[in-house]
Amino acid sequence: MLNLLGENQQYCDGLTRRAFMQVGGLALGGLSLPSLLRAESVSDKPKRHKSVIMVFLPGGPSHLDIWDMKPEAPVEIRGEFRPIQTAIPGVNLCEHLPRLAQRLDEFAIIRSLVGAKNEHASELCFSGYGYADSLSRNQPSLGAAVSKLLGPVHPAIPPFTSLVHSTPNGWQDPGRPGFVGPAHIPFRPADEHKQSMSLGELSLERLRDRRQLRTSFDRFRRGVDASGLMDSVDQYTNQAIEVLTSNRLLTALEVEREDPRVRERYGHGSLDAVDDGAPMHNEDLLVARRLVEAGARCVTVSFGRWDTHSCRKAGDLAYKNNFMQLREYLPRLEQCLLALVDDLHERGLVEDVSVVVWGEMGRTPRVNANGGRDHWPQVSGCIMFGGGMRTGQVLGSTNRLGEFAKDRPIHYQEVFATLYRQLGIDVANVKLPDLNGRPQYLLEHRDVIPELI
Repeated sequence: MLNLLGENQQYCDGLTRRAFMQVGGLALGGLSLPSLLRAESVSDKPKRHKSVIMVFLPGGPSHLDIWDMKPEAPVEIRGEFRPIQTAIPGVNLCEHLPRLAQRLDEFAIIRSLVGAKNEHASELCFSGYGYADSLSRNQPSLGAAVSKLLGPVHPAIPPFTSLVHSTPNGWQDPGRPGFVGPAHIPFRPADEHKQSMSLGELSLERLRDRRQLRTSFDRFRRGVDASGLMDSVDQYTNQAIEVLTSNRLLTALEVEREDPRVRERYGHGSLDAVDDGAPMHNEDLLVARRLVEAGARCVTVSFGRWDTHSCRKAGDLAYKNNFMQLREYLPRLEQCLLALVDDLHERGLVEDVSVVVWGEMGRTPRVNANGGRDHWPQVSGCIMFGGGMRTGQVLGSTNRLGEFAKDRPIHYQEVFATLYRQLGIDVANVKLPDLNGRPQYLLEHRDVIPELI
């Protein structure tokens, strides 16, 4: 919490040596004091900028039941769903994504994604490195690296924000700062960070009152100026105060301000966790749009639980089987993804905001005895749109049974290289010093995907 009026070492003027700066628990992720100095504008309208929204589907969605269906394969491979024709000639999607199929020309799908590990972790989808590699290399996530390299667009908006929900397993990491340092951790409004957005005795409710906020700061500044202590406050502290005098971040997070028709388009979902995974909270994608529009450069989101083993416990199904789950999950995902596309178009952001939707692995080609599909890191895929990328295409293919990439294998990190490129960062030439001062590349696979550019 930022405590403006402390009580230690009180002087005769009533102020203290620490009266203007106790930042304690305020971790705005990327809004470190040095990085604040790079902010070019404090206007209410940020300059046009590029952003990324990363939608993580925890557990790994079944590629064979969504975007890489095998209708000619044996039933134990092809499963229960039938394919439907899409807006791209010769390309099929699952029957439970009819609206997405009609508009697939607005998207790009990669069916031959490689580089996954047999481990449940969000790191792969936020940094391009698996859990173990991410830890051993202390590798920064895309959001943290972008925060370090580009800094904030607007001083009141963290460049890296995470809407990833807490879970009891490895699906909750929002994107590690790694060797770029803790100054570039993501701001997490659903976590403890929002509670830190308070000024002394002011509550979050009172923060929303612009007039009350300005009155409190005017009183504070008059007191500081009278004491002469402001002369000793360096420019870093002044910038930190500017962050907290703005209601821009709180406004972006207040989805209640949005047009009800737009909110209805996204759907409301639920904040209840899906088993041990994340909630399917459709409005998280709307909040992500509001954040990038306000000035965020990277927003990470988690949506649902896609680890569809359909395992049994004590003779009973612990979870619905793979097909029962997908019948429920796919329409929810379709609704908020299409709403996000429409929203980006209507607000003139579609050329500036790149979106990727994926999980940390695929699922086994063969349906197991419980009607589920198990881990399959050999191949997976993703959905992409926006950011000026070339859409209306499907990249790569798998063999007849969906077991491995048959042609055009594309590494997870090549997707990252492309996203970095869309943000204006050339990972083939950019290095950042690690904690020992040694320059490091952000990725090992640094080729962009030319078909998307």
